[in-house]
Amino acid sequence: MCRFLIYKGRHEIRLSKLVTEPSHSILTQSYDSRLRLDNRRPVNGDGFGVGFYTDPKLGPEPCIFTSTLPAWNCENLERLASKTCSNLIFAHVRATTEGSLADNNCHPFQHQSLMWMHNGNIGGWNYVKRTLASSLADKWFLGVKGGTDSEWAFALFLDLLEKEGADPSADPGPEGFGQALLRRVMMKTIAKINEFIREIPQRYNVTGVETRSLLNFAVTDGHTVVCTRYISSKTDEPASLYFSSGTKWKEGTTKGHFKMERHDKGRILCWSRVNLSPSRDVNNWVSVPTNSVVTIHKQTVLLHPIVDEFYSENLHDRSSYYAVSKGLVSTAPGTTVPPPNKTDCASSASGADIEASRLAHPPGCAVTH
Repeated sequence: MCRFLIYKGRHEIRLSKLVTEPSHSILTQSYDSRLRLDNRRPVNGDGFGVGFYTDPKLGPEPCIFTSTLPAWNCENLERLASKTCSNLIFAHVRATTEGSLADNNCHPFQHQSLMWMHNGNIGGWNYVKRTLASSLADKWFLGVKGGTDSEWAFALFLDLLEKEGADPSADPGPEGFGQALLRRVMMKTIAKINEFIREIPQRYNVTGVETRSLLNFAVTDGHTVVCTRYISSKTDEPASLYFSSGTKWKEGTTKGHFKMERHDKGRILCWSRVNLSPSRDVNNWVSVPTNSVVTIHKQTVLLHPIVDEFYSENLHDRSSYYAVSKGLVSTAPGTTVPPPNKTDCASSASGADIEASRLAHPPGCAVTH
């Protein structure tokens, strides 16, 4: 399963301060994820990508650098990160579930000013792919270059954005497409994927297909960032998603240990990863509630629930079994994964984080944490 990192700040930051220098950087986590339990993909070594926005005089499109090399073995990433600054950065390290090891399968994906990343998988993908592709306008169908479910989901997002009356190929202007529109289209993208999955038994006359989707999506137009923490299940936990906001992302007295200073909300970091703290100071991070969408707009974080057939107000009554089996939640060394049952709920620490976030920041409010 993949990992991604997002930075949005009022001021620029050097990429190395996020990608290479921290002891728990996304580069380090690509090979040293000690709390990860995933025998299928023990490291995120199937390529990486970084995307960032440059001076507006160079145009609204982001600059994207991808490679099929493992992130820890790419000297060009070290060189680029130490000399590049931006106020909006996407970074992604890949562990393949769909698509071959190729540059055009590395995240983030881009169309004009828009960037897209995904951590997870679309349930029943072999059955969903044709239906999803057939639903797209020709230009979005022909625009898919790789073989990942993640890029096809991006094509679906672009198709739905156009159907909402916006032109994904146009310069969105100084305010972008608008946070409300991007959030609405993101929710419609998830709803459409769920619709395609529901049609599998009738369309293909098959049973026993794994239809649960893990949809931690992220999209930006260079102004607003929209992320989701989502699973198409009412009883299971999704992959993790955390954010931290503050004044400055700063290295502490111990080399490599970074944390967010909090005097205002000038900078926001967002992580989707596999149960390894983005920094040693866990109090700096807020866990996004299950099946929610996070919107970062003008240095304000908004949380909204994704209310559908998989939404539940009871944030604790969810099983960690599926997430553990996918390598998304750790267990103590030497322990085994128990079979799912009604008492197999998320750990108390994770539940406490989610509950604290829900109480302190009710859905839809501005987060000033």
